[in-house]
Amino acid sequence: MLTLNTSDLSLMQLQNYLQYAIAPRPICFASTINAEGNVNLSPFSFFNMFSTNPPMCIFSPARRVRDNTTKHSLENVLEVKECVINIVNYAMVQQTSLASTEYAKGVNEFEKAGFSMLESHLVKPPRVAEAPVQLECVVKEVIPLGNQHGAGNLVLAEIKLIHIKEEILDSEGKIDQAKIDLVARLGGDWYCRVTPESLFKVAKPLTTLGIGVDALPVSVRNSKVLTGNDLGMLGNLEKLPTDAEIDAMQWNANVKDILDATIGDVTNRERELHELAHQLLATGNVIDALKVVLL
Repeated sequence: MLTLNTSDLSLMQLQNYLQYAIAPRPICFASTINAEGNVNLSPFSFFNMFSTNPPMCIFSPARRVRDNTTKHSLENVLEVKECVINIVNYAMVQQTSLASTEYAKGVNEFEKAGFSMLESHLVKPPRVAEAPVQLECVVKEVIPLGNQHGAGNLVLAEIKLIHIKEEILDSEGKIDQAKIDLVARLGGDWYCRVTPESLFKVAKPLTTLGIGVDALPVSVRNSKVLTGNDLGMLGNLEKLPTDAEIDAMQWNANVKDILDATIGDVTNRERELHELAHQLLATGNVIDALKVVLL
């Protein structure tokens, strides 16, 4: 494994390693305004949601690595403590990238990138009409992390109004992950797109207490077939099946075939049972998979 001391790296090397590794990152497409009324629009991938009560987002306009200058978005939120965080989807990603161009102060990136300005309800900066979700925010605090090249400035933005396009909602009025078509930043010029084909669910152990991987037999934990994800799914179950439930599993047609074909061959029997469990886990049948590996 390559081990690097951050103090031994140049800023460009450090930025490259971190931005490629810490990804994908959601994109804050922030519209801001200065005291003279000049609007700025710029994307930031140093961004995320950090609190629900109060509803808070944080984004970080970092000082430029090459010359240590600050960005117009930062200067604006220090003058007018308001912003709109516009969520970026695939339909607008190329224009969003164009808006990151370092135009001169006072140039309106809405116009340069071809976006439509939509008047906000509570704050002065306009919204991006094309964005599927627009968050009107009040800037509560700006925390500088330093004054050197590449230093971040944490903009703590409290969300006051949420605007959502109805076409991305499901029948219950919730945002449909398959409809919003989000994009995120990776390293360099790379982005990724959240498509229906790339979506998957992981059962969240909020109301249950998983048995844990350590409750599984050593032969299962050290399986040459089962993956770490497989073990995580098995360990997320609330309890081990009973001996009667495990015994009953041997009459399953697929299990019976394996047991009959591997009489006296313990090694292949375990491997084939684990392969069957792996297939069951791939289809979400976690309970039967656990019974199979415990036979």
